Amino acid sequence: MAISHWPVEDRPREKLLAKGAAVLSDAELLAIFLRTGLPGVTAIDLARQLLDHFGGLGPLLSADQRSFCDAKGLGPAKYCQIQATLELTKRYLQEQLCDNPIFTCPSHVRDYLAVQMRDYQREVFVVLLLDTRHQLIEFCELFQGTIDSASVHPREVVRLALHKNAAAVIVAHNHPSGSAKPSAADIAITDRLKAALKLMDIRLLDHFVIGRGEVVSLADRGQL
Repeated sequence: MAISHWPVEDRPREKLLAKGAAVLSDAELLAIFLRTGLPGVTAIDLARQLLDHFGGLGPLLSADQRSFCDAKGLGPAKYCQIQATLELTKRYLQEQLCDNPIFTCPSHVRDYLAVQMRDYQREVFVVLLLDTRHQLIEFCELFQGTIDSASVHPREVVRLALHKNAAAVIVAHNHPSGSAKPSAADIAITDRLKAALKLMDIRLLDHFVIGRGEVVSLADRGQL
């Protein structure tokens, strides 16, 4: 049965308008993005098939161009649309960090890092440089490769913070394997960075570990 013949309260667009986007399932949100299905297949059914094919919303959104466009019901136009949507989200979250103190909405930091670092296929260590009001000055990728106590050099973080006249920093790195659980090396890096930055009167506010669909704060865990 076509979606247009469904009860109004069950149609994705009408449900979004009546109750907000947060109540929609992944398939319903994707169906709105797709707009149409295929002959004999509703947009909702197509969305479910695509989620099954890619293994979830995250893998679908992070799929490379060829894999995305080869999927039934998708193509170059849809790929451009999804990339533009993701980039708009990234820029919106960055704008929020630039315009508002970090402490007023720490969830923006988590969301920004999750979106910003979602496509990294290898470990990357990043630094968010903050001014005296804890607004974002700059987002910098500093180290790549295996992130451990030997590869992350506190002097480089301190040098960058001083160069940008940062009053505080937040650091983060990703675990491409998927688990966001901080390792012993992550905690050791945090301790070294905190001590080095403190010598220059620069605060380390947090260290985030980005996993697949999960962001862990060492500050929240009492490990900072």
